[in-house]
Amino acid sequence: MTVLMPRVQIHAHTSRSSPTQPVCGSDHPPSPLSHPYQQSTDAPHIHKRKLIQGHVHQQPKPTEEWVLGGNTASVNDPEQVRRLPISAEDGIIMDYAPQDESMPSDVYEEEALLKCLNRLPGPPSLRELMPGLLRREVEVAISKLGLLYDKTYAWDIFSDMMRSQLLCTLPNADLPKHFSDTSRAILVDWLIQVHEVFQFSEETLYLAVHLLNRALRLIKVSISGLQLLGVVCLFLAAKKEECLLPEVSELCYLMENAYSKKQLLRMERRVLTGLKFDLYHCPPLHFLLISASIARCSNKVVWMARYLLELSLLEGQCVVYLPAQLAGAALLLARRILQEAPSDGEMAWCIAGSIHIGSEAALLSIMQIMAVAAARAHARETRATYIKFSTIQTLHVSMHPALKAAPGLLGLSCPQT
Repeated sequence: MTVLMPRVQIHAHTSRSSPTQPVCGSDHPPSPLSHPYQQSTDAPHIHKRKLIQGHVHQQPKPTEEWVLGGNTASVNDPEQVRRLPISAEDGIIMDYAPQDESMPSDVYEEEALLKCLNRLPGPPSLRELMPGLLRREVEVAISKLGLLYDKTYAWDIFSDMMRSQLLCTLPNADLPKHFSDTSRAILVDWLIQVHEVFQFSEETLYLAVHLLNRALRLIKVSISGLQLLGVVCLFLAAKKEECLLPEVSELCYLMENAYSKKQLLRMERRVLTGLKFDLYHCPPLHFLLISASIARCSNKVVWMARYLLELSLLEGQCVVYLPAQLAGAALLLARRILQEAPSDGEMAWCIAGSIHIGSEAALLSIMQIMAVAAARAHARETRATYIKFSTIQTLHVSMHPALKAAPGLLGLSCPQT
């Protein structure tokens, strides 16, 4: 049983600047590696956001002094600069930790990450690259993408991404009774249209679909309430990621007033309670941007990978894979479809590929799902992503003729259109 969503009428919105639109006065399309949070110059009140939100401690300048408990310690004196204890949180320093001259502090961070990675299935080359080369490439990539103000914290954030992505998968792709992959795909396609209307960031879309996947398995919802559930998940994602939020009445209007404000707010409470107020998600888009920057991919490869990655949101089988695996599969498939050789040789691709923890069989399965979805996208009823990536800003990647034969590149039969 399918669910038909009302057509979304796109109105002009002047309160936001779309991340996919070029800055006024420029005829060149935006770089696909530009972070979705970066806003145009006509919105000075919206600041760049960091990849991981939270309090960031500023490093003291070399000429400053620290005053702790009445004692003044000069930063220029290396004997007085000591490593802070692990218990120091939120800027509250309890006491100095004993100085250990034998091992630098960076080694502790690397060992903590390597211990986590050793428990995951992955190639041994990943553990060899982590301490040195990969760390430097990740820091440079995050700095170039503008994901962080201070390069000092780049490795810590990447380490947290690698650990926390394990919480972003579901144990299986089974949907509750009365729901099918078709009805879910129709709902996600409609949410992509609503997402475009409000010009939300890409992180908002990935978080909304992730919340929807979890809510479908935790909350009992009828077919008639499926659309309301999707809108509530998008609303919650916007509350977490956006600076400007739509009115509840606007959301009800987009649903043709089939639900009242009271029903929407009641569903919001049900979702938050069912999810235990856990709205965390590590989007695969972040892994894609970092990997593409490390691999020195061309703009067309990155746009194609972003297109394939968004198509995976419509596929229910992809909920069981790690975000890093989805990003890696999209990048590998985009490179194979466009048949572009890497600009800096295979070394950059080897470094970027070491991020995608998992077996080659898992990556191949994801690539096959994406290839079939891309080959059918132009003829499916759910065409919001296809239309979105057919513009000049996205280099018309969804209309590339090689996409129809993408399954054949992986040994699959091409679908009949």
